[in-house]
Amino acid sequence: MVTVRIGLSKDTVKALAEMLRQGYKAGDVRLIRRSSALLAFSYGESPAVVAERQGVAVSSLYNWLKALLMEGVGSLRVEWKGGRPSKLTATQKARLVELLKAGPEQAGFASGCWNSLLIQLLIKREFGVLYNVHYVAELLGNLGFSFQKARFLAEHQDEGARLEWLSKTWPALLERAKSLGALILFGDEASFAQWGSLGYTWAPVGQQPLVKTVGKRKAYKVFGLIEFFSGRFFHEGLEGKLNADSYIAFLSQVLAQTQEPLLVIQDNAPYHRAAKVKHFVEEHAARLSLYHLPSYSPDYNPIEFLWRAVKRRATHNRYFPAFERLVGTCQQE
Repeated sequence: MVTVRIGLSKDTVKALAEMLRQGYKAGDVRLIRRSSALLAFSYGESPAVVAERQGVAVSSLYNWLKALLMEGVGSLRVEWKGGRPSKLTATQKARLVELLKAGPEQAGFASGCWNSLLIQLLIKREFGVLYNVHYVAELLGNLGFSFQKARFLAEHQDEGARLEWLSKTWPALLERAKSLGALILFGDEASFAQWGSLGYTWAPVGQQPLVKTVGKRKAYKVFGLIEFFSGRFFHEGLEGKLNADSYIAFLSQVLAQTQEPLLVIQDNAPYHRAAKVKHFVEEHAARLSLYHLPSYSPDYNPIEFLWRAVKRRATHNRYFPAFERLVGTCQQE
């Protein structure tokens, strides 16, 4: 008895994988079963095992293989189904929401991001319903979901301290500012690199935008304070180091430019808590008070939005052959 082994080329396997993707996208169960079976066969699985897993006869698997060999991948055609497939029950939808909130990894997927195809697989696996992938997005919208970019959350963030700041410290500061006629100033520092920064922009498909860079590890640093109620902005740029001495010099300028008491809210940078700074604040206690945000809480500082806007307009996708050009661009913004 002669055993004949049939191998599929890499291009054919790649085309089968694409047909499988199309099958899931269209919600075509027949195409999914057929493409999956042929791919499993190409990976060396026995016909009997493949047929049993797909719930078909071995003879059907051989007929599919024969059609593939005779007609190529053209023997597989996607059927786009119109209208909506059978609906999930209210209980099933509630369970789907739980699974989506828990994340792909908790559901057994090797990904940290949900996409329509992955959710389509989840619904098929959990509830036996194969939705058209285009309807999945509509379903998610009806369930209160939207496609969003994630943000980082520091593992050392103290939620208790953040809650106390919002519920107690911040209301108390508002009351104090009102009673004293004081300015509430949110402070932070930013660094604008001469080598520039990269941002999203429209460009021809397949032609990634290229931005020149000098590669010099030099940056323009800026102290900033933004007044909470009026948006008035105080700033001071420098080419040297951000330290206690330069911070004291900046605070001195702000005191000279104002007459009201100043309630300055800042992060926990080391030089903000330096002995020199504490001594300076004590000397100007009649007009100057410093408060610290909870650790790892930049989202509580409105000046962060200003820095992002400046970088987007001043340094994203821009070339600065000379440091002076960088400084001038940042100051204009």
